[in-house]
Formats: sequence, C-alpha cells, structure tokens
Amino acid sequence: MKTVRVDLGKRSYDILIGAGLLDQFHQLLEQYKTGKRIVLISNPTVSRLFGKSLLQRLSENGYQVTEIFIPDGEAHKSLETVEEIYTALITQRADRSSTLVAMGGGVTGDIVGFVAATFLRGVPYVQIPTTLLSQVDSSVGGKTGVNHRLGKNMIGAFYQPRLVCIDTNTLASLPPREFQSGLYEVVKYGLICDSEFFEFFESHLEEIQTREPNVLEKLISRCCEIKAEITSSDEKEQGLRRILNFGHTFGHALEGATNFRGLIHGEAIAWGMLAETRLSFMKGYLDESNSQRISRCIRRIGELPPVDLVPTPGILEAMQCDKKRQDDQIVFVLLEDIGKTRVTAGIEDDVLIQAWEEIART
Repeated sequence: MKTVRVDLGKRSYDILIGAGLLDQFHQLLEQYKTGKRIVLISNPTVSRLFGKSLLQRLSENGYQVTEIFIPDGEAHKSLETVEEIYTALITQRADRSSTLVAMGGGVTGDIVGFVAATFLRGVPYVQIPTTLLSQVDSSVGGKTGVNHRLGKNMIGAFYQPRLVCIDTNTLASLPPREFQSGLYEVVKYGLICDSEFFEFFESHLEEIQTREPNVLEKLISRCCEIKAEITSSDEKEQGLRRILNFGHTFGHALEGATNFRGLIHGEAIAWGMLAETRLSFMKGYLDESNSQRISRCIRRIGELPPVDLVPTPGILEAMQCDKKRQDDQIVFVLLEDIGKTRVTAGIEDDVLIQAWEEIART
C-alpha cells in the first residue's frame, strides 16, 4: 500500500493506494477515527459491484451503516440530487457524528463532498473513488460541487475529506471507455509539470492499457503525489493550482455546449487539451514538434467521439460562464513545453475559433 499525504495543517489527510483496500476498509476507518455511524452514498451499479460486501463487513465489525442511492451521470450533478440526499440524511437521523462515504466516480464524489460541506454546516466524509479519473483527479484536493444549467461546477465549496481510499482492484470492472477517459487526466499531469512522467506514459501506454496492477499503482500514485503537492501549496486555486485546469476551459465549454451528452468528462478534457495545445502553438508558446508529439500521444490513448458538428458559437458562449474567468476575461492554461505551463487571458475570439476548428476536423 502506498500512502500520499495532503499537507493542509489541521485539514491534512492521507490518500491510500493499493490492491484490496476495500477488504480492510473497516480497519482503516478505525485507524482514522471516523466514528461508528457510516452513510454510504453510491449509485446502484457501484453498490452492486462493491457496496453490498463493504456494508456487510462494516456491519459485522460494529458499524451502524445506511445506504443512499443517487443516479449516475453528469446530468444529475445538480442541486436537485443534493436535496434528495439531504432529505434521506434527515430521514435517517444522520448527525455530526455520521461519516459520509462517497463510493463511485467523480460525479458521486463531487456531490457527496458538497453535501458533507453543507449538511449541518459540515460533517466528515471519506472518498472511495472507483474510476481511474476520480482516483487520479476529482477525489483529491477538496473541490466539491454541482452544476448549474448555465455552467459546470458553478455551485460548490472547498472541503477536504477525512481520507481517500483508492483500491486499484475496482478498475478491473471499469468499462474500456471509462478507463480510457481516466487516462486523459493521467497524461495531463505529465504535460503540466512532469516531463519524465509524460515520457513514461508515452513509452508504456500499451502496458498501461492492459491494467497491469503494479503499473497502475505507480501511475495513480504519481498523479496523486503531483496533485497533493499542488493542493498543499494552493488549496483554493489562487495561483499554482490553476495549472490543473489545462484542457478544462475548452473541455468544460464543450460539455456545456453539448448539454453533457455524447461525451464523458475525460473525453471532453481530451478535446480541450488538443485545442489548448494547438492554441499554445498558435500563440508562439509551444514549438511545432512538441505540439505534434502531444497531440499524437493524446490521440493514441483511444478514439475520441467526433465533435465536428458541435457549433463553435455554442462553445464560445459556454466559455462566457466559465468559473475561472477573471476581470471578465477567459483564462487559459497553455503550454510552453512538456512539463511547463503559462496562464494567459484575453485571447481573441477569432484565434479561439481557429484553434478549435482545426483540431475538431481531424
């Protein structure tokens, strides 16, 4: 088992990474002193795969456990779902000694984290991410929230979990498309701050795609180390943490323009990284050789759903609601080199249109 520490003073916590950790989960809860009242929140599919056996072990070891189901998918990442969870918690007489456990992908983790931040003005929660994307990204760092009809993640809070428990065995049941989606977030870490990690990813991609356990643990651990280092130095995204948004300005706009249909999150971010890599080259920050190398690597991960029919004006309109906007300007994280970024704003619409249309047609 690998342990990565997120150092935030009194809000510090551990990320535990390894195979078979769910079998030890009751012992981990005891070690991290979460209390005996557990509310597991997941969707029916995840519950069937992992939740039922987990609840049984917890009950056998003296925990008082209840379960709440929420629907899966970005379209349900809403205040309506949050209210349904509030109602269930109140009905179950949950209190501040209760610990919420988010088991599932990034949508589940984001929703449950926001509920934990706001229910009774804050209750403890634990993350059990079961998708590659959530294991390397959304479960770490304390960003919680839901979408508004006018924009993604517009409602939320920074609220850190008590513990993140990553059982790499959960990836064995992950559909190929979901696994591929997570790999786009993995390669992002190499692009923004670790050229050696990018080279490892690039040269071991076929091996990574076989889901070999030792390779996966190494991959996930390095992603968590990078995000922990960044989060520890900039918890609330005032500076360094912004580099994690590479690919997310175009990516979130694409999700908004398509009403979260046809693409899953990692695929939208992949298209966003392709567009922002192209934009980096067009602005003269990134040389052509590295631009092409990055694009080849992203496309090697797998075939992306086509986006050439998504109206470009819709993407630009969605960007106007991007939560990263500053002084009424759209902010981009662009690349100067593999492993080196720069944050820029105020790029002209015609340049954005050209960058998007060039990559969307290929």
